[in-house]
Amino acid sequence: MNIDWIHFTPWSSLAGGLVIGAAAAALILFNGRIAGISGILGGLLPPVRGDIGWRVAFVLGLVAAPLAWRLVQPLPAVTVEASVPTLIAAGLLVGLGTRYGAGCTSGHGVCGLSRRSPRSLVATATFMLAGFAIVFVMRHLSA
Repeated sequence: MNIDWIHFTPWSSLAGGLVIGAAAAALILFNGRIAGISGILGGLLPPVRGDIGWRVAFVLGLVAAPLAWRLVQPLPAVTVEASVPTLIAAGLLVGLGTRYGAGCTSGHGVCGLSRRSPRSLVATATFMLAGFAIVFVMRHLSA
């Protein structure tokens, strides 16, 4: 295994992790809500009166964060090495998985594991194993 030292970013990765952890902790402490992106976004459709403000603020924060980071550091170039049909299929599979798993990687992986939820442990292990399997198939078994 080789580490790509040119693109290795431990300090910005640490800073990002700290900000995500602080945001998740603040949301549960001050609002009593789990910072699961699929649940927050799903709660906007259909909107529920009195429950929309914090959800919109959270989503706007997700959009504003990279724009704010751009003031400090240039954003990395984004390259997508997949076709549009592959991206659509992947998006649908992720959406389906979040519905069956009753949450997404942020809700289970960040918030659920920190609360020692057994259901989140199983969900996160499933996410990870599925990811490992797909990478293995795509890199080693597909033509």
